Amino acid sequence: MIDAMFLSFIDVSMGSVGQGLVLFAVFGLAGFVMMIGGYKLFDRFTPGDLHGEIFEKKNVAAAILAGSVIIGLSLILAAAMGS
Repeated sequence: MIDAMFLSFIDVSMGSVGQGLVLFAVFGLAGFVMMIGGYKLFDRFTPGDLHGEIFEKKNVAAAILAGSVIIGLSLILAAAMGS
């Protein structure tokens, strides 16, 4: 469904390898954008400034929390895109 819809907008003439590479790039970029968006939403809706805690105050616990949020989001996105 998604392959046919997406490939109707992009002309890939290299066959299945070219289509696979294009879809790999598109889904990778979409996953990256959604992961960053999810992190930004998490930072916005939690008390305090997580980004400031990590980069300005060098708070290791906040960095571990941010890393776990990113890993959790990436697992959810990978499961959603893989099905």
